[in-house]
Amino acid sequence: MVKTYLGKMRGEPLKRARPCVRDALWSWVGGFLGMAGVGLLSEALIAAHSLLLIGSFGATSVLLYAAPESPLAQPRNVIGGSVLSALVGVACFQLLGAGWIAAAAAVSTAILIMQLTHTLHPPGGATALIAVIGSDDVHGLAWHFAFIPVAAGCVIMLSVAVLINNLARHRRYPLHWR
Repeated sequence: MVKTYLGKMRGEPLKRARPCVRDALWSWVGGFLGMAGVGLLSEALIAAHSLLLIGSFGATSVLLYAAPESPLAQPRNVIGGSVLSALVGVACFQLLGAGWIAAAAAVSTAILIMQLTHTLHPPGGATALIAVIGSDDVHGLAWHFAFIPVAAGCVIMLSVAVLINNLARHRRYPLHWR
């Protein structure tokens, strides 16, 4: 029994195909334009003390532009998982403060909520964590954090994903909206 258990950790040999330069370039274009759009809006809103660029958007970009066929990159998952996780993170920060207990509660509860709502989006865990351990600017946004920057940034990146991923003949995004 122990041998079987430990044997599962060994994994299987993996044969990798040659990377597709064309796909990689489309991913680069999408990643650049998506983050540039979020960055431009963030810069325009700085005067209003708003923060739009958050770390989890980097991971969302990887899914949207490099793995658009992934179930985790579909619009429902991107917006639902991100916004729900942001709300969970804000709630945990407001109830528990900025400590490690709040961080653990935010990430684990975000995972639970995303699984129960079929909106699993791995960057959502980072979004929940950012709501707890983020800067005073993030904490100052309170419940607005879920809408600006999170929802607004996701809408910008999704819009770019729909435009860029469908320009390439061999790509299609999204695979589904629900």
